[in-house]
Amino acid sequence: MSVERTARGMGTREARVRVSRGALRRNIEDILRWTTDIAIDLRRDACGHGADLVAGVARELGVRIYSEGDDPAGARSLAPLDAVYGLAGRGTPAMTLAAPVLSTKPLRAGEGVSYGYRFRAERDTTIALVAGGYAQGLVRAIGGHAETLLNGSRRRIVGRIAMDVHVVDLEGAGAEPGDESVLFGEGDPSLLAAWAAATGMTELELAACVGRSVEREAIA
Repeated sequence: MSVERTARGMGTREARVRVSRGALRRNIEDILRWTTDIAIDLRRDACGHGADLVAGVARELGVRIYSEGDDPAGARSLAPLDAVYGLAGRGTPAMTLAAPVLSTKPLRAGEGVSYGYRFRAERDTTIALVAGGYAQGLVRAIGGHAETLLNGSRRRIVGRIAMDVHVVDLEGAGAEPGDESVLFGEGDPSLLAAWAAATGMTELELAACVGRSVEREAIA
């Protein structure tokens, strides 16, 4: 039996990205400790982090920017983007992808979920349907190979990633519609590393896919 209620935690039924000005500032300041002759590449909307937001932080710190249409010669002193955005173990993650639980449902041993029933429960459990799918930049290959942070604990993403949703095995834990699931970013940088391992893509590429596909908000 599925449970449907008004979302109470996130106040939305869609996946969202939060980009932290404070994390961007700290990361750029760390880069400036070893070199001041840099520009930050803002092409492709600052790899999904928001060109206007990143440019604003850079200008506050006196750092040049490099954007669409600029002279290619300016690329000779570009800052490493992994370090700017806190990816691949360099600095503090600036982007967080969060999504609300939409509903929960009991799953009996042997029952399957999602396309092709790639995941079948080994024991009776409860699953959560969570917003966010490949239309929002979640690469389908992470299904069965990545986890999410839900109510303070890591939970497995199971089955195939659908267009707008994915499934999480609660493994005996509780969850309610509206509870926030953090797919990567704040609190656990290793979550996105698992995406990279499953897909063969870099953390920067994965963040860019998501950041350009969902609603984004800037936070302090």
